[in-house]
Amino acid sequence: MRIATQTRKTAETDITVEINLDGTGIYDNQTGIGFFDHMLDQLSRHALIDMKVIAKGDLHIDDHHTVEDVGIALGKALVQAVGDKRGINRYGECHLPMDDTLVRAALDLSGRPFLVWNVEMTAPKIGNFDTELVREFFTAFAMNGGITLNVAKLDGINSHHIAEAAFKAVARALRNALDTDPRKADAIPSTKGTLSE
Repeated sequence: MRIATQTRKTAETDITVEINLDGTGIYDNQTGIGFFDHMLDQLSRHALIDMKVIAKGDLHIDDHHTVEDVGIALGKALVQAVGDKRGINRYGECHLPMDDTLVRAALDLSGRPFLVWNVEMTAPKIGNFDTELVREFFTAFAMNGGITLNVAKLDGINSHHIAEAAFKAVARALRNALDTDPRKADAIPSTKGTLSE
């Protein structure tokens, strides 16, 4: 089974992440940051990844360390759970509409991390949540998950919708990439024979 547990404990955060890539989108995310929990719930639900994230961070300073470190732990859990990537589609993409917003996400579980982020938020905060932390999360997730990730806002004026559409678009792209290719279920989808680096 494609399951993994990752822990990350620093002077700033104490995080445990559990995922099942072959789940149904069951989630239990408790980071102490309401909006971020809502976004992680969307990632789980739309990627069909069972996900549990328990995080305690230095929220008396700000949300940055917690959001970034959850991205790091989640990326490492993905690498652990997906293994040698045998049989996966590898690539995924999604155009995700949400009210006024349209976000495109495309990704490659290449083992070679890179982030292209063309998502401009229209407000500095969503409630108490700094909108710049959306990018920080995806940077940490892509870099530690070995993901080549491209996310672009094509339309949108409401920052809540933009952020949520980004999480949902990445989730749907990830779901596509992690699905098994029935014609090559025993093969690693690369002419190199490896997707580990």
